[in-house]
Amino acid sequence: MKSSQLQLMVYGADISRYQVKSPGQQLTLSSVERTDNPNYLFINLVIEEDAKAGDYPIEFWIDGQIQMTHHYSLKTRKKHSSQRQGFSPKDVIYLITPDRFANGDLSNDKVEGYIEGVDRNNHDGRHGGDIKGVIKQLDYINDMGFTQIWLNPVLENAQPKVTYHGYSTTDYYKVDPRFGSNQLYQQLSQQAQNKGIGLIKDVILNHIGTEHWWLKDLPSKDWINHPDSYVETTHRREALHDPHGTQEDIEAFASGWFVPTMADLNQRNRFVSNYLIQNCIWWTEYADLSGLRVDTYSYSDKAFLSEFTRRLMQEYPNYNIVAEEWSVSPNIVAYWQRGNQTHDGYHSDLPSLMDFPLQDVLIKGLIEKETWADGLRRLYELVATDFVYSEPDNLVVFPDNHDMSRIYTQLNHDIELTKVAVGFFATVRGIPQYFYGTEILMDNRGTGSHGVIRTDFPGGWPIDSRNAFSGQGLTKEQSDMQGFTKRLLNWRKTSKAIHEGKMTHYSPQNGIYVYFRHSDKYNDKVMIVINKDDQAKQLETQRFKTMINASERSRDVMDILNKESLSLNEKLELPAKSIRIIQF
Repeated sequence: MKSSQLQLMVYGADISRYQVKSPGQQLTLSSVERTDNPNYLFINLVIEEDAKAGDYPIEFWIDGQIQMTHHYSLKTRKKHSSQRQGFSPKDVIYLITPDRFANGDLSNDKVEGYIEGVDRNNHDGRHGGDIKGVIKQLDYINDMGFTQIWLNPVLENAQPKVTYHGYSTTDYYKVDPRFGSNQLYQQLSQQAQNKGIGLIKDVILNHIGTEHWWLKDLPSKDWINHPDSYVETTHRREALHDPHGTQEDIEAFASGWFVPTMADLNQRNRFVSNYLIQNCIWWTEYADLSGLRVDTYSYSDKAFLSEFTRRLMQEYPNYNIVAEEWSVSPNIVAYWQRGNQTHDGYHSDLPSLMDFPLQDVLIKGLIEKETWADGLRRLYELVATDFVYSEPDNLVVFPDNHDMSRIYTQLNHDIELTKVAVGFFATVRGIPQYFYGTEILMDNRGTGSHGVIRTDFPGGWPIDSRNAFSGQGLTKEQSDMQGFTKRLLNWRKTSKAIHEGKMTHYSPQNGIYVYFRHSDKYNDKVMIVINKDDQAKQLETQRFKTMINASERSRDVMDILNKESLSLNEKLELPAKSIRIIQF
């Protein structure tokens, strides 16, 4: 690794009274540190340049007598691991809540020692989906055109209830046995890679579940914030940037608990910080990941986040890490991206963020009445502020996710506008992400319950009467949407203009928004036209003459009849509520 430093947390009754002896010349002891809890030791090691893979004995002594030996293993590193390619604009991410996708192993629905079993009638309960279910559906994911998988967290959640979502980690190094095992997670990554699909790990740096083993015996008094009483965060992310704000407001945001079942970690404690950083590096190596998605990013300590991104990107210069900063202000989102000039001199090495501002205005742009200031004008104005980002092409764009209403519901169950949204996020700058079930018009009609939003994918359970994986039992509208998404994403795989090209857009007129993706390097150009109106229209093409030549050959990539060419020398026909994608 670039860093030769390794820190081990050792836990045991009165372990701090032991002396530690160096495991050898290739793995040398730097120092041993203790906290206010005598049951913990932190051993600092240096991995020498000539170190070989193998087991290294660490000896624990008292009064000149060896009491016990632990063998620590250094693993062989995968060739070119440091140069791994992270997810990029060439990719399309499929977001899966594993408990609700497919149950590939019925035997782990109930596991001894874990309170919560399967109850599919409970929206907030476990339904039995698992890692093996995802593995069994890799062909479907690949055929649909997805090239990356982002799983909601699969680490152990030994909480008494509402454990299906995975965001209350109780062991950072153990996959929850109701999802599978570490080895099965590793197998998922390997088998996905065989199909050209990468794996993105969802990590939570800000908090842990209240059943985490640490909370039974805290490594130090300051391991978590507010250890003696529950104090909830204000969720006021603006406090970190407010030039008129107070330190009290910053502290109330950053140190409060997310919810009563999620204890807030204190990353200002250097042992906590190092533990979290090393854990992400370990999983990257172990599961051969293509990237990380970081939950509740700005809730963690700012200085820690700077060090976290520095250390990860130092080890993997081509890696990608996308952070969740749920703000609809581009200025607040952009603050965290690497390369930006920040108002307070803050340094970040974070490559990517979730583009919540774009998601927000896309919904408003499609459902608002078109005026000089509303509707698609909002979308145009938002994209026009891309100058605040150092790398707008590296933002992750999405119609919805696991924490908000389904896009079909947000658009008032309008199928055609849902197609527009799906098409827009596949062609706008950035890296598109789609939530499982978007391709079959899954919705949460009449409720905002997260358990309903994350409902079961039909066909993922042996007793299901409908099967979206095979198409059996889907409505005509669902099948049509699935086919639309499949054609779109598989075409996207072939477009250099989308992967690497620039974006040029024109101010919307009469409810029509036109933008181009184009690459001179690859002589590839795509024209995208959105008509949000409920009436068909004709588009005069003279306005776009600097981008298109009437003699150029072009085709509508979503035309299932696959016509050879399309004339753009006069007017372009636009069906009501439609998106047309024309490749030159």
